[in-house]
Amino acid sequence: MIEKNNNSVLRFMTCGSVDDGKSTLIGRLLFDTKTILTDTLSQIEKTSQKRGMTALDLSLITDGLQAEREQGITIDVAYRYFSTGTRKYIIADAPGHEQYTRNMVTAASTAQVAIILIDARKGILTQTKRHTFLTKLVGIKHILVAVNKMDLVDYDESQFTKICNDYKEFSQAIKANNNQAKIDFLPMSALVGDMIVDRGNKLNWYQGPTLLEYLEKVDVTELDEHSALRFPVQYVCRPQDSSNKDLHDFRGFMGRIESGLLKVRDQIKVLPSGHQSSVKDIRIGEMKIDEAIPEQSITITLDDEIDISRGDMIVHDNDTVQSVKSFKSMICWLSETSLNPGRAYLIMHTTRSSKAKISQICHKVNVNTLAHEDANELQTNDIAEVTFKLAQPLIVDQYEQNRSTGAFILVDESTYHTVAAGMILSME
Repeated sequence: MIEKNNNSVLRFMTCGSVDDGKSTLIGRLLFDTKTILTDTLSQIEKTSQKRGMTALDLSLITDGLQAEREQGITIDVAYRYFSTGTRKYIIADAPGHEQYTRNMVTAASTAQVAIILIDARKGILTQTKRHTFLTKLVGIKHILVAVNKMDLVDYDESQFTKICNDYKEFSQAIKANNNQAKIDFLPMSALVGDMIVDRGNKLNWYQGPTLLEYLEKVDVTELDEHSALRFPVQYVCRPQDSSNKDLHDFRGFMGRIESGLLKVRDQIKVLPSGHQSSVKDIRIGEMKIDEAIPEQSITITLDDEIDISRGDMIVHDNDTVQSVKSFKSMICWLSETSLNPGRAYLIMHTTRSSKAKISQICHKVNVNTLAHEDANELQTNDIAEVTFKLAQPLIVDQYEQNRSTGAFILVDESTYHTVAAGMILSME
């Protein structure tokens, strides 16, 4: 029996405005948990000395690009991995600069927890608001607001309280997917190390958990058994080894379970054709299993010969989901070239794609005031509600119901650059 709701791996991201201390926070977390390799530590010591610093610059642990280390900023999303006796962690350090918001969206798309850093001296800034809006938009259920650099405000509890109240007021006004995200607050000093792994002795007025204690205990399990099955077919496997009689007539369908559970003997149907069959067996590599859970890459065979190809969606036979040729969505425009409503783009959705045109820009969102504004075009980092008309039908869900099949990216066919990331609100 495969264990459901595996809680052993936690994917979290750090985000916020420029110089709020995101890279230093992760560096401190890795340093204090003793998960930095000796050669990495040696290189960081040399770079810190070149800069004339008397202590380690822990931000260098995640700022891996040469340009990042030279400029002292984060450009790309830096992924780091570590583990404790309780969990394994995948960390995404997202850049704070506005021009790299697209990289933050990439990190947020798979994160289960978002740590939003705020400089205790500056309070909530525009990029803090933008990242908060995007965090809620992509459906992250757990948000930890880390008020950093408390050492620079003499660990003032009233300053921490003021920032928490300001953040709550702004956050509650956001009407986006997952508006009921659980939000916690934590005062800290990443540079000194207070409330990261050790509590320190300057924040005794705060009785909550340290950052590591929070990460160890936060519950990100989801009720997978209550989610609808979504199995996009990525590849049809027909082995060419004619000498192996067992594989001579083998025809398997390969892909990743995006949501729900799939068991041997389950009754399924294939969309968009609607053909039905039952699951004969499920494999991971050469190993046969009885059931598959989300995020597992598997191969299945069916009891009936059905015409199935890449881009088809396998669901349970009683599922009422239908293919659509129009939907309304929220998009974050990522390209430096503005959106042209009159031209066609390519929507990439699970393993299927379709040409699409934007039939209407309903409004764009002002991240400072959260007001809806009229728009005829979209510029870099604009967030807007738009309606798409598709050339080929897609099998989609509302994003708030399914993060995998409710998300898509928009591609410029002339350059094949990704120009937008989208979340489906409703089917037309």
